[in-house]
Amino acid sequence: MVRIGAHVDLADAIGAAKTLDADAVQVFLSDPQAWKVPDLPYVGGAEALKAAAAAADVDLYVHAPYVINVASTNNRIRIPSRKLLQQIMDGAGAIGAKGVVVHGGHVTANDEPAKGFDNWRKAIDALQTDVPVLIENTAGGDYSMARRLERIEQLWAAVSKADGGDAVGFTLDTCHAWAGGLDLATVADQIRAITGRIDLVHANDSRDEAGSGADRHTNFGQGLIPEDQLVGVIAAAGAPVICETKGEMAPDIAWLRERLG
Repeated sequence: MVRIGAHVDLADAIGAAKTLDADAVQVFLSDPQAWKVPDLPYVGGAEALKAAAAAADVDLYVHAPYVINVASTNNRIRIPSRKLLQQIMDGAGAIGAKGVVVHGGHVTANDEPAKGFDNWRKAIDALQTDVPVLIENTAGGDYSMARRLERIEQLWAAVSKADGGDAVGFTLDTCHAWAGGLDLATVADQIRAITGRIDLVHANDSRDEAGSGADRHTNFGQGLIPEDQLVGVIAAAGAPVICETKGEMAPDIAWLRERLG
């Protein structure tokens, strides 16, 4: 059975998992738009959360802050990004997380994409962690590192050269893939051919048209991704699932469980 869960608030992560009937949860360890990591807002701290998750048989995943862009050629972005990523990895290790989801990031129109890929290699080289980094495909941006397949292939070639590169995994976001112009009928196999793995699925419907580049999630059946394509790509990925839809997500988890069997 595929383990299915949702993104929830850290302070009541295990309680939320029970309410949602979830096998897994994803959390932020800090404000996703901020550069500082506060003390863990969970009663009893990291050890208590780790123990509670184990007792409830709930897998924990961490989503890194959106501000992180280790691909950037701007020192004022790249260097703080590496520092913050290490802090998040440390926090993820302390709670026993299965992986840390990190957006692929981007360079600018004035940069060679190769510089961004090599900056990713350097970032992985510098990390000290036993927790896998799970690079996530992104929905838009002509200069993104992980929107289109050819860029993902170049990114993986660079990351694979890093010390610890063999432990880097992949998060496939269904809304991002749809909005990014990827074919949901084939993308899971194409990603796996490049990376050798898919470690996690972010399961989301999309409010916008295929290829729009718009990262706007919505609940299953309320967006523009045909049901057969949405269920098909999740099944083909064969990985644990985190729903990042809107509002009450228990119906989305039940909807998906019913269709995946």
